[in-house]
Amino acid sequence: MAFLKQLWNYILQNIVAPTRPSSSQVWELVMPFGRSPSIRRHAASVIVARVQLICLVFAVLVPLCSIIDFLVFGWDTAIKLTVLRLIASAIFAMLAWPRDISVRRPYVQALVMLSIMLMVPSLFYLMAMMLVDIHYLTATQRLVLQLYAFMPSIVLGGLAIFPLSALEILLFACPILGVALVGMSLSGGDLSLAQHGAALWFMCMMTGVAMFSGMTQSHYMERLVHRAMTDQLTGAQTRRSGVEALERMFMMAESSDKPLALAFFDIDHFKAINDGFGHEAGDVVLVEFATRLRSSLRSGDMLIRWGGEEFVVALPDMSADKLTIFLERLRVAGMGLRADGQPLTASIGMAEREQDKAQDWQELVDRADQRMYLAKRSGRACAVLPGQEIVPMPMPLTADAS
Repeated sequence: MAFLKQLWNYILQNIVAPTRPSSSQVWELVMPFGRSPSIRRHAASVIVARVQLICLVFAVLVPLCSIIDFLVFGWDTAIKLTVLRLIASAIFAMLAWPRDISVRRPYVQALVMLSIMLMVPSLFYLMAMMLVDIHYLTATQRLVLQLYAFMPSIVLGGLAIFPLSALEILLFACPILGVALVGMSLSGGDLSLAQHGAALWFMCMMTGVAMFSGMTQSHYMERLVHRAMTDQLTGAQTRRSGVEALERMFMMAESSDKPLALAFFDIDHFKAINDGFGHEAGDVVLVEFATRLRSSLRSGDMLIRWGGEEFVVALPDMSADKLTIFLERLRVAGMGLRADGQPLTASIGMAEREQDKAQDWQELVDRADQRMYLAKRSGRACAVLPGQEIVPMPMPLTADAS
């Protein structure tokens, strides 16, 4: 056991480094179910972009290779192979065509595009084997068919460039291996380890390499995305990543005709904390505030650090009549303490898509921002609802109560 532990640590430190995953993260890289929606969307963007680039190249190169078919095979066979190439090229061209990524199911869209791209060369190889009479082949023709037989292996190797989990790569590899087995049976003779074992072993090795590469890419991408999206001090979403998420949330709420609420927070008298106790004390207050605020949120809610001491909370599927429930939950949890030990308070502006008839996410944020300033003018430590109703937000007096 000690040896295995040392070997595992060596792999993490010298192969997977500098982004060493924990045991739980390794399991998430093996199975595709642990990714957050934001990570899935970024992974989908990478997959779609790479599929489109590869398909653009193949859409041009595949028809050009018909020259080889006319030089090697008879006209009848060459014309049939050329038709297959043109069909494959048309499919590649459709996949390469610029398109927006789906708002609701971007990852599903990416996997469908990838599946189609992977199956085209494998099926071309299978159809080519059916069109050619293997019993009457010259040495040159047999060589060309043997080169076609490498297509499944090349496809399996191509999986290595995509940020996929090990299970996803295995699921993609299985039908490709099945196509390879059918092609081997069509090439003449019975399937046997002596004749086909080496090719199968090589394809399994390519699958293993693709699984390792995909897991490594996935982990590295997730770390980069997490750093870019997360405010290093508070752990909240950055404004840039928050804007992307707000735009997506608004479009989804609009398309499904569901509510979407926002809460705009500005910590009261935060400048006095920095001026009186220093910026380090201010940072402590910000961290505590974000932690308390996050504890009051649901799993689908999102906390964004909008700038300085300003935070925005996105509340999907929360109608205007439920905002007081959210505020009460927030009041009970508290917002932490100021540097002098007094309860921390904030001015809060609330907005909701349906009640405010907002046309886009910017208008929703503007409404919440305006009401936040109204809360400040109304004496702070309060929230202003979409109907301009002012709700006092007295905070608990002790750290334990808060």
